[in-house]
Amino acid sequence: MEHVYLDYSASTPVDKRVIESMLPYFRSKYGNASSIHKFGRDAKGAIERARSYISMLLKAAPEEVFFTSGGTESDNWAIIGYALKNSEKGKHIVTSVIEHPAVIKACKYLETVGFEVSYVDVEPDGKLDLEKIRNAVRPDTILFSFMHINNEIGNIYPLEDIGNIARENDIVFHTDAVQGFGKVALDVNRMNIDLLSLSSHKIYGPKGVGALYIRSGIELGRHIHGGSNEKNMRAGTENTPGIVGLGTAAKLCRSEIKKEAETLTGLRNYFWERMQEDIPGVKLNGLLENRLPGNLNTSIMDVDMESVLLSLDLHGIAVSSGSACAAGGVEPSPVIKALKLPPEYGDSAIRWTLGRFTSKEEIDYTLKILKEVVDRINGL
Repeated sequence: MEHVYLDYSASTPVDKRVIESMLPYFRSKYGNASSIHKFGRDAKGAIERARSYISMLLKAAPEEVFFTSGGTESDNWAIIGYALKNSEKGKHIVTSVIEHPAVIKACKYLETVGFEVSYVDVEPDGKLDLEKIRNAVRPDTILFSFMHINNEIGNIYPLEDIGNIARENDIVFHTDAVQGFGKVALDVNRMNIDLLSLSSHKIYGPKGVGALYIRSGIELGRHIHGGSNEKNMRAGTENTPGIVGLGTAAKLCRSEIKKEAETLTGLRNYFWERMQEDIPGVKLNGLLENRLPGNLNTSIMDVDMESVLLSLDLHGIAVSSGSACAAGGVEPSPVIKALKLPPEYGDSAIRWTLGRFTSKEEIDYTLKILKEVVDRINGL
């Protein structure tokens, strides 16, 4: 088998149906959405349709969806934009130690300009203790930022419970939903979510486009100054083809989310069951239940992760050691370190993520090669 791609949490291939929807906005409907002539109106109409498709997945109003360049911009705008705009209400933020770098580094920046941040620890299985979140609340807490699904270990976090704590304490709640949007059901009203980040290239759309949900009444500062685009909130000519692609990807997810989740859960469970049979000393990181359907994160006792990754790559199998945004290294990630694994497992975590185009044959091939690689490393 020439190539096997098992890194869908890093990025997904663009669905052919998405590409087809985008092409007219490169070739014939190429107007600027701010222009008043037909070319501009066509572009504007396409952007508004995309906004509507995204809002349906969130159970939000279309006017609460704002387009960005991706998840990182959305996270930064939500966290920094809200904190700076509302600093007179307080300067304390609560988040967790296992957030995406886009959240952690935004919080670290705010610490340099006078804010205080509490980083809630996690349990060895990656669970968040709600009592720790409650205990972190202070009179000057203005913002929670907790992810929907962890990008490395795949745990799904109890957003509704966290949202209730935020609402009880009059705290604005942001969630990075980049890994969950389009894959696991979201309802911003039931979950009391005020700000939500999402990205296109995690759901078979193009790279370089995302969105931020901003609940009506929540005030954020502008972080890009210029024209009056996006309701005078984010300046710059809209990326119409990219936005159309994101909208189509969201529309497809809405119609296929249940079936796709069932398929990926079945494949994921098969992969894990066979891995336990074939690979001695393998351990699951995170929870098996309440987990992103296509995610597995495993460690193998006394086996070096870098050796496994490089060997798999030589056989055409693409996997990763963690977040694709963590500087391209193969050091154990902060997420894995937070799990406090025993030393014999600490350097071997690998993230396997399946997606829309993963086949059982690819899983079987990967298991065959993985067994060969581990046996060779162990001198068998």
